[in-house]
Amino acid sequence: MSIRWDVGSIPRKRAQVTPDKTAIIYEDEPVTYLKLNERVNRCAHLFLEKGMAKGDRVAVVLLNCIEFLEAYFASAKLGLIFVPLNWRLAPPELEYQIRDCGARMLLFHDSFVAPLDSIRGSLGVDQDKFLFVKSGGPTLPGLSPPACPGWAADYQELVSGLPLNEPEPAAPVELDDPLAILYTSGVTGKPKGAVLSHQQTFFKNFQISLYMGARPDDVLIAQIPLFHSAGLFIVSTPALAGGMTLVMRRGFNPDEFARDIERYRGTIIFALTTMWRMILDTGRLDQIDLSTVRCVVGGGERTPPSLFEELAKRGLYMQQGFGQTENSAMTLLPREDIFRKMGSVGKPGFFTDLWIAGPDGAKLPPGQIGEIMARGPTVMSGYWNLPEVTARTIVDGTLRTGDLGYMDEEGYFYVVDRVKDMYRSGGENVYPAEVEKILAGHPKVSNVAIIGVPDDKWGEVGMAFIVPAAGQTLTEEELLEYLKGKVARFKHPKHFLFVPELPLTATMKVKKEELRALIGKRS
Repeated sequence: MSIRWDVGSIPRKRAQVTPDKTAIIYEDEPVTYLKLNERVNRCAHLFLEKGMAKGDRVAVVLLNCIEFLEAYFASAKLGLIFVPLNWRLAPPELEYQIRDCGARMLLFHDSFVAPLDSIRGSLGVDQDKFLFVKSGGPTLPGLSPPACPGWAADYQELVSGLPLNEPEPAAPVELDDPLAILYTSGVTGKPKGAVLSHQQTFFKNFQISLYMGARPDDVLIAQIPLFHSAGLFIVSTPALAGGMTLVMRRGFNPDEFARDIERYRGTIIFALTTMWRMILDTGRLDQIDLSTVRCVVGGGERTPPSLFEELAKRGLYMQQGFGQTENSAMTLLPREDIFRKMGSVGKPGFFTDLWIAGPDGAKLPPGQIGEIMARGPTVMSGYWNLPEVTARTIVDGTLRTGDLGYMDEEGYFYVVDRVKDMYRSGGENVYPAEVEKILAGHPKVSNVAIIGVPDDKWGEVGMAFIVPAAGQTLTEEELLEYLKGKVARFKHPKHFLFVPELPLTATMKVKKEELRALIGKRS
């Protein structure tokens, strides 16, 4: 039986139940739940005026802002599919994802006019559906923010004066309908769009609220990008569904982040490992009152014990979890086990079953390393327009995570490596195959392989092994220059090693484990 309900009901019901409660404090400006829902409704009426219909895709290239959430919840109310894009991507990367999802509409901040202008003719977006959003961000002295270009319409002007009442979608929105497409890359280097439904998102809300012991009087401090699975589906949606107050800023500033904890008496704090390193480096945590904090959630990369210890000295006990875009927040380590089970990502959440499987798919006993398998109502629906890849990834309702790990005798999980060779740098997934493919196009490169190596600041960074073409010499600077504009900067390798050859299998695939062993010996 189909159930007519949608994620857009979150601001609608909150506006009924707690209309005067502060939903969001954005750049120190409070927005009540009633006001948030009215803004969402105006956005939804604009989408209807623009001819958007159920199943159409709405893409956004936006910094953190209220308009981001307006478009997200408005899309949910109308049965549109929301596609948040990483604004750090290079124009060709954005172009691929916008074309792949078939977006009819694109909302973008003034900061991104130039890169989008260079590709807009090939995006496939309807000509009248480029919507320009003023960011309100700081500008350099003497400079004004970019004005709305002639090929776009000003979003704020369009929504001004539109109705505040609930929109009436032409077709009913149901729990199994797709809510969003979040892009994640695979071993082929091509980004894949993970399709998330309304129902999966509600179950994720329940699971995360149980992890945190969430209460309506909680104040959640986070500066994670909303285009990120963590920013939208682990932080913002559960916080607003639970009636909390979400403190949000345009971008991440470590000093401001620490000040916000004291300024707004934060009770739940979310930050990735790299962010915590930067926050600690400011010294601000030693100068503020942290007594209101009762829950700290974070991690995201290989987190050294020293970071847990430094935070614990200040009364901050960071609980680390495990998840991926396809199924975020699968586990969380209980606060009381942080030091007893150092290195563990915790136990599966209330709506997630996990186990370890061998190559034949059979469950492995505790202590044995295999692939982490997941099942439950929080697993994605599949990959956008990739039925064969979906069929290989979700088998009989079970998600093959592609991550290697093991479970101990007490049921705690540990992640030991990534089957797909992905590494995480500063909280972002980096897939070596994507960068390898670009570098292989350099006329002086014969072969290339990239692995993730530990880094004190970013958790992990890329190390590229380069085989120069015969008779050619190469420099690190040449390769970095070649990558500019082709791939986001956070994906650029930090280290380069020029080698005469790479270790290859009989089928000419690079033996990356040998490269990791080589680096291990060198360090």
